[in-house]
Amino acid sequence: MELLRERLIECGWKDEMKALCRSFIKKKGRNNVTVDDLVHVITPKGRASIPDSVKAELLQRIRTFLMSAAL
Repeated sequence: MELLRERLIECGWKDEMKALCRSFIKKKGRNNVTVDDLVHVITPKGRASIPDSVKAELLQRIRTFLMSAAL
């Protein structure tokens, strides 16, 4: 999880998600937005915007771990 967090910060994903949240809150009004609203709107965009390189690296590390654990 820490590796994922680091990679997402490095590639600017975290800042992009912050900007999306701020934009949504500004559009709807600060008092008219709940955490559930944010999660509902941001989750699909967040998942879709994770760079393929980050996904590939994590998948490779998981495979390597599983192979070493199977021995």
